Amino acid sequence: MSTKPRKEEDFALKERPKTKRPRKYMVLLHNDDYTTMEFVVWVLVDLFNKSQTEAMHLMLQVHSKGVGVAGVFTRDVAESKANEVSEAAREHGHPLMCTVEPEPDSSSSDSE
Repeated sequence: MSTKPRKEEDFALKERPKTKRPRKYMVLLHNDDYTTMEFVVWVLVDLFNKSQTEAMHLMLQVHSKGVGVAGVFTRDVAESKANEVSEAAREHGHPLMCTVEPEPDSSSSDSE
């Protein structure tokens, strides 16, 4: 029994569908007139693992532009982070608003 190596042409190769990466979601912090800058920095350091410098920079962006991206995650993680922020703000008596929005999709306009 001879076993000759087969050529690639002898096989019908099936194209595998390309796997799409899961859509990412931005966790946004919104400026208000009551939440302290120190609390926003604490949230960014403690809940988003930002360095003190990153947190200060982002807090100033939220303060000056009205909104800032605390992080970009999968949907479940983003929603969990937003809930953590809301709970911490409520516990500390701050009205800090945190929302989740889909990251802009440049490749296509698929909706979920």
